[in-house]
Amino acid sequence: MNLIALETTTELGSCALLVDGRLIERFCPPKQPHAESLLPLVREMMVEAGLAFSQLDAVAFGCGPGAFTGLRVACGVAQGLAVAAAVPVIPVSSLEAMAFQVDAPRILSLLDARMGEVYAGQVVRDGAHLQLPDGIGVGAPEAVSLPAEGEWLACGNAPTVYPVLAERLAQAGIVYCEGILPTASAVARIAAARPDAAIDPALAAPLYIRDKVAKTIAERLLEGGKA
Repeated sequence: MNLIALETTTELGSCALLVDGRLIERFCPPKQPHAESLLPLVREMMVEAGLAFSQLDAVAFGCGPGAFTGLRVACGVAQGLAVAAAVPVIPVSSLEAMAFQVDAPRILSLLDARMGEVYAGQVVRDGAHLQLPDGIGVGAPEAVSLPAEGEWLACGNAPTVYPVLAERLAQAGIVYCEGILPTASAVARIAAARPDAAIDPALAAPLYIRDKVAKTIAERLLEGGKA
């Protein structure tokens, strides 16, 4: 399968091109809006691979959860590329994209959701396939549900952002694999293993776990912040 993958759910924006098993990946420049660099990087990869958009089989994208602006960027660019190439899109969860990078059968993916909350999901690996049997939740770091039994590894940036969560993991005997964020290469590999998840570009949508994107002025003032 030849496919382009886009991942912009966090500050680590990236895109990848999977061509006959060969993977090419590019990362968006730091402190630059992903929307400005994503398409130029995609074109650069296509030229390097000597591939035309008509030779693509699908476009994959990190659907979330994550930063709201980033989710819209990846989804919108994926839709545009897919329509132009007349191919379907394959959405992949950012929590799965993190878990893919951990060599373990059970992974707890924990992503900073901002506003003092955490996106959490228990990912189970079955061969080349990943599953989120209990779905994705969002809540305070001190309230994140931890696996009650079995051996688990944790990944994501939330334990680094919220020390209370890192302490809870340590107390539960869950090893934390630091420094892992969703990447386009992981999205590409996951998508290639699930062609049956392909959908019409018109149906592509970001995965919003919560509707609230910012605190009110009153909430910020109550916490000692500025209006």
